Amino acid sequence: MRAIGVTEFGGPENLQVLDVPEPHAGPGEVRIRVHAATVNPTDSGLRSGRYADPSSDEQGPFIPGADAAGVVDEVGEGSRWSVGDRVAAVVVPMRPAGGAYADQVVVPDASVLRLPDDVDFNAGSTFVMNALTARLVLDDLGLSAGQTLAVTGAAGAFGGYVVQMAKADGLRVVADAAEKDEELVRSLGADDVVGRGDDVAAHIRAKVPDGVDGLVDGAVQAELGIPAVKDGGVIGSVRGWSGEQERGITVKPTLVYDSVTRADLLERLEQQLADGVYTLRVAKVLPAERAEQAHRELEAGGVRGRIVLDFS
Repeated sequence: MRAIGVTEFGGPENLQVLDVPEPHAGPGEVRIRVHAATVNPTDSGLRSGRYADPSSDEQGPFIPGADAAGVVDEVGEGSRWSVGDRVAAVVVPMRPAGGAYADQVVVPDASVLRLPDDVDFNAGSTFVMNALTARLVLDDLGLSAGQTLAVTGAAGAFGGYVVQMAKADGLRVVADAAEKDEELVRSLGADDVVGRGDDVAAHIRAKVPDGVDGLVDGAVQAELGIPAVKDGGVIGSVRGWSGEQERGITVKPTLVYDSVTRADLLERLEQQLADGVYTLRVAKVLPAERAEQAHRELEAGGVRGRIVLDFS
């Protein structure tokens, strides 16, 4: 079976086409014939060895990919899915079987959601991991309808889902954006859009003088955003930020891979996707064999939406 991955950690040039054994679904599992796999920042981390366990003697190959969309082609005993179902799934790429960059991928039933008929595989593959992460972060913050949330990196895939999800939760959203992205971020539903940069906290305070109740750090710049958060507020981080806490502000780190079998959350996301709550943004589609180019473009920055690898 074809997969894209590395046998040695390193740069994008280390990605190659691999021939790996065909997987099969076990009890409570489903196998997906992958049509599209999204390229996320975590993929470059796996490829480069950022997540490698130095005490492990695992030899690889190492296959990136946390998001897949396609058609169910095999079900295990007790599975709730049927052959032919159109689905998207979140995949844990650090597991021995590897991630979503493959013709077929096996995942637990609970890691899968049904795609609406009007959502194609390319768009569908961009959804689950980033949206699940956004849901977990917002749940960890524990804000209530009417409170105010600041979102940095709002033009990115994760940040965009946070904005739309927060609005669906009834929050007031203040989001940052570069000038070229202001219209995009407004279209996602942000109540106020401020300029991004080193003075982002001052811009947010100009809109919310008393400080925001919470901040989701989609731009990995929590230190810059702290002054925008009110005393006793809360910050959500997805990249392990551990800066100094002050003024009673709490930092809530979130790791999505701990919750990939939260069927309750995926069912909620599935319903909201069907209801049109979210905007799915595909920046570019490339053949799977051009994964090296996809990783280079992602790491260069400025991608709006997600680059997708075509495995059809």
